[in-house]
Amino acid sequence: MKKIAILASGEGTNAERIIRYFTGHATIEVAVVIASRPTAHVIERAHTLNVPCEVIIPQDFAAGKGLEVLKSYGIDFVVLAGFLSRIPDDVLHDYARKIVNIHPSLLPKFGGKGMYGMHVHEAVLAAGEHESGITIQYINEHYDEGDIIFQAKCPVLPGDTPETLAQRVHALEYTYYPQEIERLLSLLS
Repeated sequence: MKKIAILASGEGTNAERIIRYFTGHATIEVAVVIASRPTAHVIERAHTLNVPCEVIIPQDFAAGKGLEVLKSYGIDFVVLAGFLSRIPDDVLHDYARKIVNIHPSLLPKFGGKGMYGMHVHEAVLAAGEHESGITIQYINEHYDEGDIIFQAKCPVLPGDTPETLAQRVHALEYTYYPQEIERLLSLLS
């Protein structure tokens, strides 16, 4: 059984869909959710879906607690789902090419520190882009600069608001992120 840890900081909608996707899976399980804030709604979602949840504030995560918790659950693969903190070097080293993130734009456009959630959709609209989408990537020590694994596109429509564009981007996330995680795990020996 391959064990996933999901790291999240906010609402947890992607985390919930990933958990539901792998519930009852023959070879993959979500073993733990790690939240970076004690007020993150993902904590409630994890408990509702009977997945253990650990709260590790960014300072403690950086000080080694993150790696300690990942090892204690026997984690094989780490999934970022709206996790806004930098992943420390010890975790990057021990989970090289086993940590993925999803970004709500077609990287390399509209990435980098501070570019998350509605900030991205606002920037896409302000730039007059005709398409947006998602990027699933391995992570490294730089925000949104890891190797791209998968991208899916959606149109930017006349009259779009950040909220309407976000709905189409979320639909891509909910469809493709669990599928790509499953595909990547099938490649691990």
